[in-house]
Amino acid sequence: MTTTVPPPKDLRDFYENPAVPVASGPSRSRRQARMLADALGPGPAPGGRVRTIVDVGCGDGTAAATAAPFLRGHRIVGVDWSQDALRRARTRVPYAVRGELTGGGLPLRTGSADAVLFSEVIEHLVDPDAALDEIRRVLRPGGHLMLSTPNLAAWYNRALLLAGVQPVFSEVSLRAVHGRPGREVVGHLRLCTARALREFVAASGFEVVRLSGAPFHGVPRVLRPLDRLACASPSLASILLLHARRA
Repeated sequence: MTTTVPPPKDLRDFYENPAVPVASGPSRSRRQARMLADALGPGPAPGGRVRTIVDVGCGDGTAAATAAPFLRGHRIVGVDWSQDALRRARTRVPYAVRGELTGGGLPLRTGSADAVLFSEVIEHLVDPDAALDEIRRVLRPGGHLMLSTPNLAAWYNRALLLAGVQPVFSEVSLRAVHGRPGREVVGHLRLCTARALREFVAASGFEVVRLSGAPFHGVPRVLRPLDRLACASPSLASILLLHARRA
């Protein structure tokens, strides 16, 4: 069984469709926020400055709202280019502005952000290299990048490939799901393994601090205990959570 969406004119039109999911599971958002809170430490920045945390590709603001209780005292700014997503985000996030990772770039000064949340975005990008260049530009020296993305080599994807089945998270069409489990079309263009993600982020001018795993909310209930167990080994986990610092 597949779930279809109206045929898009182009990729931007696809993401402006309200039927396309724009929020990640709350579990990974909480894990990511805890990682960032630990990295920032208690209290304000030196001199009493309020830290600025930018949620790039904030979608409808659900992830930022989930993270907010763990990041009290910091300013969270959501950025997205979808006007529909921003309308929804502004009901959940105090600051939500329009911006892009390519083209005109993010609407932020160079070195103005203390941290960037980059949740479930990189797999949707045509040019991830330019995206990390832009994120690096807006981060202060030593600023934090908290990135999450599906794992191409998740434990069940290894078994599916051996059986000749299209891996979960991968897609061959923007209109319907073909050849793999699942029903939602979400527009994934690129997928990483743990090793590839580490190498890519390091090559983009960041120091990788930590790579951990998170479960996937779409795993069938009967398999969720295995999925949580797999998080102990990031290379097998459903979702990759990476913490890096701007070099």
